[in-house]
Amino acid sequence: MNKAVFLDRDGVIVVPESRDGRGYAPRRLQDYRFYHDAQSSLCRLKDAGFLLVVVTNQPDVGNGLISRAVIDEMHARLVRELSVDAVKSCLHSQAENCACRKPAPGLLLDAIREFDLSVRHCFMVGDRATDIQAGKSAGCRAIFIERGYTEPKPQNADFTVASMADAAEAVLRQSRLEGAQ
Repeated sequence: MNKAVFLDRDGVIVVPESRDGRGYAPRRLQDYRFYHDAQSSLCRLKDAGFLLVVVTNQPDVGNGLISRAVIDEMHARLVRELSVDAVKSCLHSQAENCACRKPAPGLLLDAIREFDLSVRHCFMVGDRATDIQAGKSAGCRAIFIERGYTEPKPQNADFTVASMADAAEAVLRQSRLEGAQ
């Protein structure tokens, strides 16, 4: 059995920039930092046998607001510092209507195939309705981290929590209940 936790990047493990009551991806390396509970939370999931896959929309690349080199360095830090197994990114602008941009499940479905995952043992953790929709569309259980944004909240999350530490605990508790560890 191959199990995974899919993680949105900004607002889940990376502290977003706050503008107008919403979180946005940092555009500069010096502004790119992890939440204080990210490393310990991801270690707990990894120790329980979960593959960790970041699935992230990064339209600022397609919109010409950040270079691919900066995104690549940010993602290399995820792998190096947080032991993330893979980073799957949609770099298209919002206008491109691609199959990989969340809420479409393309990034998750690609990882499910690539890593031969058992989708019934997979979770999606996100801070936006689009993350939850992508996870549900791929067949995963979805955990919403409530960050207090002024945008519509998802109505179909399996769990709603306040932090990455709480999300990790929800995954581990559910996994224990199902005997999937």
